[in-house]
Amino acid sequence: MTRIFFPFFLLLVSSLYAQNQDKVNFTEAKVLVEPLPFEKAVKGTVTYQFTVLANVDSVFLDAHQMQFFKVLLNNKKIKFRATEEKLIIPYKFRKGRTYQLTTTYSAQPKQTLYFLGWDDDIKDNEQIWTQGQGKYTRHWLPSFDEMQEKVIFDLKILVPKGYKVIANGKLLSQKDSLNKTLWKFDMQNPMSSYLLAFAAGKYQKQELTSNSGVAIENFHLPKDSVRVEPTYRYTQEIFNFLEEEIGVAYPWQNYKQVPVRDFLYAGMENTGTTIFSDGYMIDSIAFVDKNYVNVNAHELAHQWFGNLVTEKDGNHHWLHEGFATFYAYLAEREIFGDDYFYWKLWVTAQELQRISDADVGQALTDPKASSLTFYEKGAWALVILRERVGEEVLKKGVANYLEKYAFRNVTVDDFLTEIENAGQTDLSDFKSSWLNGTEFLWEEARTLLIAKCPSIRLFYSEEIKKESLGSFLEEEHPHQLKIALLEKFKSELSSEELLELTKKVDVLTRQKAIQLLENIPQKLETSLVTYLADDSYITKELAIYKLWSQFPENRKKYLEATKDIEGLPNKNVRLLWLTLAIITPDFEPQNTPKFIAELEEYTSQAYTWEIRLGAFQYFSELGFTEKSLEHLIMSTEHHSWQFKKYARNLIEQLLKEDTYEKRISMVFKKLNSGELRYMKSKLDTK
Repeated sequence: MTRIFFPFFLLLVSSLYAQNQDKVNFTEAKVLVEPLPFEKAVKGTVTYQFTVLANVDSVFLDAHQMQFFKVLLNNKKIKFRATEEKLIIPYKFRKGRTYQLTTTYSAQPKQTLYFLGWDDDIKDNEQIWTQGQGKYTRHWLPSFDEMQEKVIFDLKILVPKGYKVIANGKLLSQKDSLNKTLWKFDMQNPMSSYLLAFAAGKYQKQELTSNSGVAIENFHLPKDSVRVEPTYRYTQEIFNFLEEEIGVAYPWQNYKQVPVRDFLYAGMENTGTTIFSDGYMIDSIAFVDKNYVNVNAHELAHQWFGNLVTEKDGNHHWLHEGFATFYAYLAEREIFGDDYFYWKLWVTAQELQRISDADVGQALTDPKASSLTFYEKGAWALVILRERVGEEVLKKGVANYLEKYAFRNVTVDDFLTEIENAGQTDLSDFKSSWLNGTEFLWEEARTLLIAKCPSIRLFYSEEIKKESLGSFLEEEHPHQLKIALLEKFKSELSSEELLELTKKVDVLTRQKAIQLLENIPQKLETSLVTYLADDSYITKELAIYKLWSQFPENRKKYLEATKDIEGLPNKNVRLLWLTLAIITPDFEPQNTPKFIAELEEYTSQAYTWEIRLGAFQYFSELGFTEKSLEHLIMSTEHHSWQFKKYARNLIEQLLKEDTYEKRISMVFKKLNSGELRYMKSKLDTK
């Protein structure tokens, strides 16, 4: 093992060696990786082939805190230097020559490569997965932070026997050797390093085929077999629609989707291999509350916009997220209809207008813009562009853009030029107002929505009065309009009127009505009970709580009737039920310790962070047990930034209370964990 540091050298790396790298073209990579789950480490070998475009005196790979055991240039040992972030090869590389660089390495990634379920007693819940969005693949593979370095990556992944591997490319073979299996994947076209990915677990799969013959593989764990259909519902339709709408064939060999536990985002569009949160593995009832359709379409659209053509840098991020959001909305329009599409745009327009009115709007060309800007304002920009140039011009320009810049990097101007050429038009005003401007142009958006969508036009008309709302809600109108009207008239509607108005409406409109219910008279109890039968776990959750809180004399009856409902993947109904059962003195008091223990268990690392967060929220109301407090402390170092932030904020609130400060200190000392740096820093300041 060799790892050498030169302090003076570190100051030169980012400038001197970066200048050299643009004179080198890396083309192919042969990767062998073995994740080591019990050590939470990785070891591997990678061989890069590259051509030198001009004489240079070094090349480098981005590599975060890696140990290098061997480095070869054209199969011969070569001197190298390793820093915290790079592997540098000083050598007189000659213009026009092709070289092979091979390195054998190991690392213990603190991020990007995750090992879940390997240190608990739950059978078959072990997973390994990556998330390299941005420049983080360097944590598990010597690679390239720079998105403009596109390489054909062929992967070999060695994992414990019995685990299936899903990765970029076409699976060529799987070969068992003793207690391990080597999975071999082939890629045919180049991609940026951040799109490299693999996942491993005890997966099964659903196999589909697109109209164009592309193999689609949808993975799931055996326990989720009944959730496969509702989760992956419309996948074929989305794939076929996007190929037709975009006008360019799907650019990769196959397409795979794999759910993982405690993923950092909703989904990630790795080349040919979308990894997504298993919080979207839902049953048929949950489909109305939370489904995978939008994420499914969004990540698939990225296979063209982001993967086939990739932004040059963050100034052009609109070309990824705005386009994926826009085409996902078009796919949903194909499935759910025009009203769904335009009302979704109406909702996002309201959000964008609010931040614009607050004078905190952002330009789409701002690399530091928020997700709301890149995704939703980005999609709106394309809606407006299509309206200005026409649907056919946009489709022609998009197809030309994708074909011209396939497997290359692009700028916003590259795209606009193709649309201008397709339509023989000047888009300078569009660029100035919708891309460079910070204001959301609400009036233009509103005018478009009113012109295109009759139900939105009806909403803004004066036709609907509170007095005629009942008959209107019973008519055939989209639920989005009905929900908007309930919100509009909510201050004028009593609980009795709300329940009466929503007897014959759809599930989502009824769900809105129960959200608005406050003081409910006794005579409406029977009407409210009917909400427990709705095909919506959110409605069931709301109904249970409102019945329990409004009619205390019947609490035991409603708890008994709903004791077997789990709810959404985050166990929304079960967590509420346990909490209500615990605080209802005369409901099975002999089982109260068991209910507390179950709620306590849901705060442990055996469960997803979404379930744990819900359980912690209820313990915030009930008061923390020692075990749940221990789990909360451990959560302050969780890999999910959302959950970690929540846990740390909650700890800070609790530390303000003398009683909890003492209890937290005692629990922390018992844990005796050197990894809890955040907690140590907090308690050291007390």
